[in-house]
Amino acid sequence: MDIFGVPVQALMAQLMIGLVNGCFYAVLSLGLAVIFGLLHVINFTHGAMFMLGALLSWAGLYYFELNYWVMLFLAPLVVGVFGIVLERLFLKRIYKLDYLYGLLLTLGLTLIIEGAVRSVYGVSGKPYGPAPISGVTDLGFLMIPNYRLWVIVASLLVCAATWYTIERTRLGAYLRAATENPKLVEAFGINVPVLVSLTFGFGVALAAFAGVLAAPIMQVSALTGQTMIVIVFAVVVIGGMGSIAGTVVTGIGLGLVEALTKVYYPEASSMVMFLVMVLVLLVRPNGLFGGVE
Repeated sequence: MDIFGVPVQALMAQLMIGLVNGCFYAVLSLGLAVIFGLLHVINFTHGAMFMLGALLSWAGLYYFELNYWVMLFLAPLVVGVFGIVLERLFLKRIYKLDYLYGLLLTLGLTLIIEGAVRSVYGVSGKPYGPAPISGVTDLGFLMIPNYRLWVIVASLLVCAATWYTIERTRLGAYLRAATENPKLVEAFGINVPVLVSLTFGFGVALAAFAGVLAAPIMQVSALTGQTMIVIVFAVVVIGGMGSIAGTVVTGIGLGLVEALTKVYYPEASSMVMFLVMVLVLLVRPNGLFGGVE
């Protein structure tokens, strides 16, 4: 059976790849949306943090024999602490300035981080090795590697937990209140600077988590994050800057749209999401979910 000239099995296989990619986009974009939505900083280091998560996962395995499951926890923790250090040293000085200052500062930090990694490891990719979860699952219409199923499940769980924490818990209420009226929140005895630092650290830890998930199915290099950061910005802009739910839905949706484009019009697959971004901004300048949670 064909759908517009494409066999159903081939179409479903491509859609499954698109779903996996969309989950990567969702988790990676989620961290950026958290940072912008709560701290109002356009964090261009996000791609570099994704790369550091993947690189730490690879380094932990090959230098210290720390397996994937250990690094799935440890790498985001290390990158999160690194992010907190950057926030305390640099970003806290530009919160009251125009968004452009944050963009330029984080772009400079990105170039420094990528340059440092490139000087040590070069630009050639480092293969992680066999996936930590072997085997395949027969879905009836498709045989899918179990690791890719794990990526989908882990990504959706992390996205759901993050949304719930920010939108439905007291901690999330404190975070939102601290960005709107920090002096009032401090009057209740809450240390706002620490809260802000932890928020930034959590945002970049999400990027590192996505990097660890991606490491077994990609080549890890200093330039890994460069392509991803462009895609991530497109996802966040389309979903609505700062919209947590919008970012997750848009990330997964764009992964599927990209997959369909590769099936029916491969030449446009690298630009389709940017075309979508232009069309969305023409109709809804605030994004599809801007102002909606």
